[in-house]
Amino acid sequence: MAKLGPGVVVGGLTAGALAVVGVLAFQASGAPGRAAAAPSAPASASASASPSPSATVAGPALPAESGTGLRVVYAVKDHQVWLVDPKKTPQVVAAFKVSPGSVDPAVGTYTVYGRTASGTGTDQRPIEHVVRFAKQGETVFGFSALVDEKAPAPSAAAGLKTGGIRASRADGQTLWDFAPTGTRVVVLP
Repeated sequence: MAKLGPGVVVGGLTAGALAVVGVLAFQASGAPGRAAAAPSAPASASASASPSPSATVAGPALPAESGTGLRVVYAVKDHQVWLVDPKKTPQVVAAFKVSPGSVDPAVGTYTVYGRTASGTGTDQRPIEHVVRFAKQGETVFGFSALVDEKAPAPSAAAGLKTGGIRASRADGQTLWDFAPTGTRVVVLP
């Protein structure tokens, strides 16, 4: 029987460990077919998103009247968003606070109808990860994140109706990853 040197043994163990890490990384990558963007999603916000430290599933419990199935839930009064995937355990894969616009969307169920990676908000500030779900009159409602969260808000023009619901950049990324066009959005009081 041939003797193996310590270099061969260490090399074999290293190769085995790399193979295990590769398999685990593949399993953690989730199901294909979701909108892909640079993952920074909290609490595994979608099948393709990776965890990040921003959003958490702590906070208010998901309201019972939030519906069923894969959905984004927005509670207007609490300025709270939940991302819900019934195929996951726990079903609430992320929850976070948001800042509403000057107008609130009507309570109801909507569908994401448009997405824009970056643009300018109605307040003339650069935004990203825009996920639009409703239009009421001239006001468009959607989730987005400010590109520069520290930039001061410009003076608002009198009567300017804004439907942008602002999340942090990390939470905006999470929502973007979770909610491709066609995803249901449930707006609660």
